[in-house]
This record gives sequence, C-alpha cells and structure tokens, in this order.
Amino acid sequence: MAKYDKNDLERRMKGAVDSLKSDLSGLRTGRANTTLLDPVMVEAYGSHMPLSQCATVSAPEPRMLTVQVWDKSNIGPVEKAIRSAGLGLNPINDGNTLRLPIPDLTEERRKELAKLAGKYAEAARIAIRNVRRDGMEMLKADENKKEISEDDRKRSETEVQKLTDEMIKAADEAATAKEKEILTQ
Repeated sequence: MAKYDKNDLERRMKGAVDSLKSDLSGLRTGRANTTLLDPVMVEAYGSHMPLSQCATVSAPEPRMLTVQVWDKSNIGPVEKAIRSAGLGLNPINDGNTLRLPIPDLTEERRKELAKLAGKYAEAARIAIRNVRRDGMEMLKADENKKEISEDDRKRSETEVQKLTDEMIKAADEAATAKEKEILTQ
C-alpha cells in the first residue's frame, strides 16, 4: 500500500468535485450553453470523436446554439449525433451551419434534471468518502509499520476528515446552486 500523502488525497478529492461541476454544467437549464453539447460523440472519418473536434459550438442568442461544422461532408453525421444524444434538441440544417433552438423546459423535466443533479452530487460524495477511506487505511498501515506514531496518525486523520468535510461541502454547494438554477427558470 502507498504511503500517506495529504496532497494526493486533496488532488483526488478536488478531482471528484471538478468532475461533478463538469457533469452539472452539461445539465440543460433552458438557457443556451455551449457545454450542453460536450457529451455528443460524432461518427466521422471512421471513428467516434467529440463534437468539439469537428465543429465549433457557439451561443449567439440566449435560447439558440449554432454548430459550425468544419468539413461540410460531416454535417449529416453531426446532425444525426445531436438528434440521437437524448438532449431534446432538433437541429435546423441551413447547409453550412446547424441551428439548435433551445426549447422551454416543462415543470416535469425541471424536476427530473434537479433529481439528476442530486444523483451526480451523491456520486461525488461517495468518491470523496472513498478517497478519505484510502487515506485512513494508509495512515493505519504507516502506523503499523512504525513509520508514524499514534499521535501523528490521529492528527493526520483529523486533517483528512477536515479536508473531506470541505470537499463534500463544495460538492453540495455546487449541486444546490444547479438545482436552484434549474427550478427557478
């Protein structure tokens, strides 16, 4: 087992929070946001690639996204990928550009999205607690190997718990803000 490293634990916990924020940014709130299309994968040139690798996405209006495809031969595959991504968007193809009007969210859909934000937050909390558990196990192993004293272990365990509490609070705040944004449109 690896030796206890507080910086590594902090990096891993921050990674879980950053991942949560990334997931939350992809949830649609009724406003046009270019990150909405981040999960879209396009089948082009014989492989699957992120939309960002074959087109430019912009939000020229609050309720409209535009997708400028670099290679005109990929307009069809990009349009198909957006339709099948399950985002509830219907691209309008004007030959060079795809326009994506953002439809209004129904109350039911808002509640579903808020629930999904909660699920993302719970997954992040679990990831953070798993990192905490790893840290505690490393501390116990270091103490058993006589590399640190019992007092050092207890002091470090307190630090790990404080770090865990901070990261879970950050995850909860991000999820709460997103739920509020979704429900108050």
